[in-house]
Amino acid sequence: MTITNKHQNLAISVLWLFHISGIIGISLGYKSWFMPKTSINLLVLLGIVILTYNLLNSKSFVLFFLVSIIGFFAEVLGVNYGWFFGDYKYGENLGVKLLGVPLLIGINWGILSLVTAKLASYITPKLSLFFQAFIGASLMLLLDFFMEASAPKFDFWRFDNSTVPLSNYIAWFAFAYIFNLTILHFKVLGNFKIALNIYIAQLIFFIYFYVYF
Repeated sequence: MTITNKHQNLAISVLWLFHISGIIGISLGYKSWFMPKTSINLLVLLGIVILTYNLLNSKSFVLFFLVSIIGFFAEVLGVNYGWFFGDYKYGENLGVKLLGVPLLIGINWGILSLVTAKLASYITPKLSLFFQAFIGASLMLLLDFFMEASAPKFDFWRFDNSTVPLSNYIAWFAFAYIFNLTILHFKVLGNFKIALNIYIAQLIFFIYFYVYF
């Protein structure tokens, strides 16, 4: 299924509407109204990705599902046993939880992996998949750095002693690299314009609150 320019522009408009509304609303003091609705934003992103990455196609769906499931259970091991990321717990603003981890966290791993793999393939089209995966993982790590600062404020997640350990960033990069490499290998690369807007919207959102909140 090929997305039309009209649908592409509509998806981008909705994407920015959600992020800009969140920035304005939270800045005006309505955090308690906006933050519990974060799961809606993630579901909107999922809908956009389903359309633009043709996730109804069997190969694309299976790959997205596997990345999401592996990301989710990596978080389960992290939350319950301190593996990979350090000692942390999830809050209440990311929706329904299973085994201490919001179900949407796995989906977020899938979305970010697809988005960064597309950006990496576009930025370095003539380089090896291993280097492209490095670029994609680096983009995910950059986003995670700014997310970590806002996560406790928004009751997303919180590390013990309020300190993000180095192991978190190492594990994030490692998982992101594996996911990016797999996606690039199977050429599930979606739409560059959509991927760019998803990434920039999220990056601007978290940088804003890193600086001003």
